[in-house]
Amino acid sequence: MHNAIRMIAGRKVMLAGAAAVMLAAGLATPLLAQRDPAYDAARSSGNIGEKMDGYLGIVGATTPDLKRLVDDINIKRRAVYAARAQENNATLEEYAISAGCQLVLKTVPGEKYQAPDGAWHTRTAEPPVRDPRCG
Repeated sequence: MHNAIRMIAGRKVMLAGAAAVMLAAGLATPLLAQRDPAYDAARSSGNIGEKMDGYLGIVGATTPDLKRLVDDINIKRRAVYAARAQENNATLEEYAISAGCQLVLKTVPGEKYQAPDGAWHTRTAEPPVRDPRCG
């Protein structure tokens, strides 16, 4: 039982450390550099949103162009997460969740994000509903 508690506490520390490293290393810069007019339009119209797992999701109906856009960005995110996870001795999933915590937090009013229960929410002036692993 004590080992399980230590593992959970260790994971929380690792997630917090990975989040701090992401911010210090400028994770937002490569992700924001991916923005193009189609991405901005899809985001502001609520067709795509940030998921808790660090990736973009399609909200509502999928079109081939929207799927292509989201897939392209998610492939780029995964590559960044994999490299940073390896640098920080974290798993890809742990690092992606840490990124998801930060990306959901950075949404602005009117943008969509996925809550821990899987439901899509529209960000208001209030803080977003975040995954308990975000700390």
